[in-house]
Amino acid sequence: LLKKQNAVDFDDLLLNVLEIFKKFPEVQEKYSRQFEYILVDEYQDTNPPQYSLIEFLSKTHKNLCVVGDVDQAIYGFRGADFRNILLFEKDWPEAKIIRLEENYRSTKTIVEAADEVISKNQMRLEKRMRTNNPRGAPIFVVRLGNEYEEARYVVEKILAGASEKKSLADYCVLFRTNVQSRILEEVLIEKKLPYQLIGGF
Repeated sequence: LLKKQNAVDFDDLLLNVLEIFKKFPEVQEKYSRQFEYILVDEYQDTNPPQYSLIEFLSKTHKNLCVVGDVDQAIYGFRGADFRNILLFEKDWPEAKIIRLEENYRSTKTIVEAADEVISKNQMRLEKRMRTNNPRGAPIFVVRLGNEYEEARYVVEKILAGASEKKSLADYCVLFRTNVQSRILEEVLIEKKLPYQLIGGF
């Protein structure tokens, strides 16, 4: 259907280019010469076709800069292969590796806990995170059965704080994906708590 429509989808933008590069080395060479410097962000989330494309494009000048952290590889479910970053030093032996190990945002407690958890991964590049920030509040873990229990727990904590003369403006709830806000909003509306959603409708 795509061929009939003379159209391509996202995968084709990668795969068709790779096919052209393999069949027509002169085309690959032209583009390899054209792009003198190549920067790839989130390298830990590249997939095999992206890896091959980067390899083809950087063949001539060999000026490749990649930024990534194997500890933040989260897209394996959609084809990313974190081994690309693990093998970077082997693939590019002349590369200079710069480890960014200082965290500027989180407290010492958070950084140390995260570092301790991720250090258990067997396939990773060794690094030790650190921060000059204060120690901060201790971490506590709450085990809840589902997203509704989670939303109710959060709202109960806000209500308890508000009853201690804290302002609702003192509270901020962070979540990883926008879809998580829906159930929280339902509970906030149910409890008649005003809120402002940032980064959504």
